[in-house]
Amino acid sequence: MMAPGDVLAVLALLRGAGADVVLAGGWGIDALLGEQTREHRDLDLLHDRAQEAAVVAALESAGYTETLDQRPVRFVLSHPSGPEIDLHPLEFAADGSAVQASPDPAAPFRYPAACFVTGTIGPVTVRCISAERQADFHQGYEPAGRDVADMAHLRRKFGIETAF
Repeated sequence: MMAPGDVLAVLALLRGAGADVVLAGGWGIDALLGEQTREHRDLDLLHDRAQEAAVVAALESAGYTETLDQRPVRFVLSHPSGPEIDLHPLEFAADGSAVQASPDPAAPFRYPAACFVTGTIGPVTVRCISAERQADFHQGYEPAGRDVADMAHLRRKFGIETAF
């Protein structure tokens, strides 16, 4: 499991390598909420594909190794002590929007510039994706209990509609 300090250490490591990443998934939701609401088995990070070599080198220097390759959509690096980092490469446009490959090449995942916002992990401000974008990504599949709870938190705090 990953604690807030683990997340902040990974973010500091990547920042030191010159990589600008954005939290998504469960930690991204907790950053929006400003508090940890559940245990997290992994850390979902969006990164600029142009910075991928720096991201991977920094994580490897901290003991992470690649354990899953589903590029260009995503890949996972794992640490021997257990934490996993699920990396999602993005292609950024000049206007700040981004595109991520999807399993269906005709329907990539789109990130409008406005969906890149900030939240907090402990006292630290971090980049994350908006509550609305999180809700968009949490549809079209059978949710796990953690997904249902995450969406309930977003509805409660932001008053947005969610699929479940």
